[in-house]
Amino acid sequence: MNGHLTQDQPSRWVSRFAGLVPEGALVLDLACGSGRHARLMAALGHPVLAVDRDPAALAAAAGDRILTLAFDLEAEGCESLSDWPLLPHRFGGIVVTNYLHRPLMPGLLASLAPSGILIYETFAEGNGLIGKPANPAFLLAPGEMLQLACADPELHVLAFEDGYVEYPKPAMVQRICVLRRTEQWSAQGRALRAD
Repeated sequence: MNGHLTQDQPSRWVSRFAGLVPEGALVLDLACGSGRHARLMAALGHPVLAVDRDPAALAAAAGDRILTLAFDLEAEGCESLSDWPLLPHRFGGIVVTNYLHRPLMPGLLASLAPSGILIYETFAEGNGLIGKPANPAFLLAPGEMLQLACADPELHVLAFEDGYVEYPKPAMVQRICVLRRTEQWSAQGRALRAD
């Protein structure tokens, strides 16, 4: 998607679940824009990697406990670069709002550490009837994030919403908060299912 919504306040969805990120864990703010969520997570005591392709946005996002990285996540072959941020089990928290690039999803989910929290919120089908974005490439299909999370047995969905919102502007959105299970939790779950 081109451009970022100009908002200073963190998303209510992100604020609601930010406290679940393990204490002191490294947090990724992907497509961070001017850094409203990077600042929130830094204020909660987390070191933050704020990634965006816009140097001006990154300059606004920079701050105490916030490392910025100018990176075009949609560049062809970007996964092979040495500074690729989405390394397996790297982040205790991942925040993504108002951004969707489907080819990133497997790497994004794999980069979530055990006990890590993914907080994701972006536009959904039907948003084109209300405003922008309207391009289907930038709109989640009904239940798409839920299906993606449920396909990975190591992920546990804590909350999910898919529908119309009034704030901060009328829109169709999809929101999810996901926990990556620890090995111990996964083993206990397998044992219970075997009984």
